[in-house]
Amino acid sequence: MLFWFVIAYWIISVGIGLYAGTRVHNARDFAIAGRHLPFYVVTATVFATWFGAETVLGIPATFLKEGMHGIVADPFGASMCLILVGLFFAAPLYRMNLLTVGDFYRKRFGRTVETATTLAIVISYLGWVGAQITALGLVFNVLSEGEISRITGMWIGSSTILIYTLFGGMWAVAITDFLQMIIIVIGMLWIGGEVSGMVGGVGIVIEHAANAGMLNLWPALDVKEILAFTAAWVTMMFGSIPQQDVFQRVQSSRTEKIAIWGAVLGGGLYFLFAFVPMFLAYSATLISPEMVTELIDTDPQMILPRLVLEKAPLIAQIMFFGALLSAIKSCASATLLAPSVTFTENIIKPLVGGMSDRKLLFAMRAVTLIFTLLVTLYAVNSKASIFKMVENH
Repeated sequence: MLFWFVIAYWIISVGIGLYAGTRVHNARDFAIAGRHLPFYVVTATVFATWFGAETVLGIPATFLKEGMHGIVADPFGASMCLILVGLFFAAPLYRMNLLTVGDFYRKRFGRTVETATTLAIVISYLGWVGAQITALGLVFNVLSEGEISRITGMWIGSSTILIYTLFGGMWAVAITDFLQMIIIVIGMLWIGGEVSGMVGGVGIVIEHAANAGMLNLWPALDVKEILAFTAAWVTMMFGSIPQQDVFQRVQSSRTEKIAIWGAVLGGGLYFLFAFVPMFLAYSATLISPEMVTELIDTDPQMILPRLVLEKAPLIAQIMFFGALLSAIKSCASATLLAPSVTFTENIIKPLVGGMSDRKLLFAMRAVTLIFTLLVTLYAVNSKASIFKMVENH
């Protein structure tokens, strides 16, 4: 029943994405939704784009192994990145009325820098999108009780997300993100309430984690530890500012104020809700310690799904996997679109020259298809964990 519920939800969300595609009439609609998105949609798409597989599966797994200081890059660095974009970069970038972040580099530094930074940005998305596709394979494998292999699940997941992203572009991403944010929030809070009841309350879990030294954010007073800690935090906090997915959300906003506060609120919500999966995963050490011991060194990303499947009632399972799939899909669609749009606008368009808007739109869709194939192949052949894929992007 759980599996078929997930399939039905999957089909409905793809249909919504395809419907959103009816709003795409030109390349600007495809890339930045014609700059028509209201505040609540911008906030939702900022939050949902970054709340992906690594937040629900990767961060909790890393937290269980390394404690709080092991996740300084994400969510601490990631959420601060979004807030900094809103406070300091959203307004001036919005006024420039550009299609991609590569356009900014061309105007400011010239064609050579535009090309170099665009290629770097596109390559950086391999890990991020690959993490979402890897998680999709894991979810399909778990829910089908092994009938669907992880690799087959990756191909099924990437191809269905491709369908609505290909046709709907930013409009499809934004509308599905808004709906998926609602499901993520409700689902995470629902399963959080269920698990809290199993362990006797949130306070007991926090106290246990604190006594175990899991809540120590700061590294040991060792030069090597401090440098690694600072590098992880700063790289994510500042290094992800000039990314196309963040830029698209700024540019897709209806007004400058929406661009600013949508990014700030989205980043704040991301930080708060990122702790819910960590709470769930640590609760597993109290509810099912033998299961955690079994998986912690072999497949820690499975701890949370196993906890839900083995200990939670059906309705809680539905809410959890609905939220998980929503998180993965919203992140995957956005991170497929961003590199495809910037590669087309900043690499292909200048090389071809004289492209009509119709040809530019066709090229964006073609590159989205090619990028999806490449990143799925990357995910299928990667041995890295979901958290490491994202951290290394």
